[in-house]
Amino acid sequence: MQLILEKITRPSQLPRIARPRLLAMLRSSLESCACTVISGRAGAGKTALATDFAETCDRPVAWYKVDASDGELRIFFDYLVASIRQQRPAFNKHAIMSLAGSAKSNDIPLLAETFVFELLEGEGNPLLIVIEDLHLVCDTEWLVPFLRRLLPLVPRDVHVLFTSRTLPPAPLWRMRSKQTLEVIDEATLAFTREEAVELFETYGLSGEQTRLAFDRTNGRAAALADYAVALSESQIEIANVPAEISKQSRRDQTGPRELVVPIG
Repeated sequence: MQLILEKITRPSQLPRIARPRLLAMLRSSLESCACTVISGRAGAGKTALATDFAETCDRPVAWYKVDASDGELRIFFDYLVASIRQQRPAFNKHAIMSLAGSAKSNDIPLLAETFVFELLEGEGNPLLIVIEDLHLVCDTEWLVPFLRRLLPLVPRDVHVLFTSRTLPPAPLWRMRSKQTLEVIDEATLAFTREEAVELFETYGLSGEQTRLAFDRTNGRAAALADYAVALSESQIEIANVPAEISKQSRRDQTGPRELVVPIG
């Protein structure tokens, strides 16, 4: 199978500002848990946070962006193994794929154990595995049995980070109580007022503009960014109009319609 390399390439674009509050939570989970799930609807800021953490976690990162077609076990593991081999070339593809290619439901725990064994072979070389958009395969029969066996066995120097539009399937919540799994949900992902101010300052926008945008978006990452971009572009246009109408233009732009832009 010809792999789409973009799916196993870490995004290069970093968020406009760092989120120390959330990065600290991820660092804590990295040190104490086997797995973290960043959960929220589209536009909540999942990928931006995961990308920033991957940049700052001080360990190699295997990145895999799931597509809807990856629900087939062999396809999923083709990509997952390829992403890991970019960081650990000795990771045994044959051992995993020989099982994934013919695995039945009873074989899934063995597949997980083999996967862990291969990770143990790279012990001493810390690794962060990021699997983006896990929700696209959450309805498969193999995912929960695989993760339920995998996560308690993940080596201490390996951490698995998922992004997902939905929370993990119910059978995995037991792991959260055992400090195996940590979840950063949509409410936690939302910008605080202070973070929104910092974001808007990078666009040269005022505290009042931040307040209005924050109140209308409830701190949702993509919506805040849309407002900031729209306001910033509006200010640039105002700065370029002739001086005799600039004052009126500014007055128009600060009226009630100032923030009526799509929020995504």
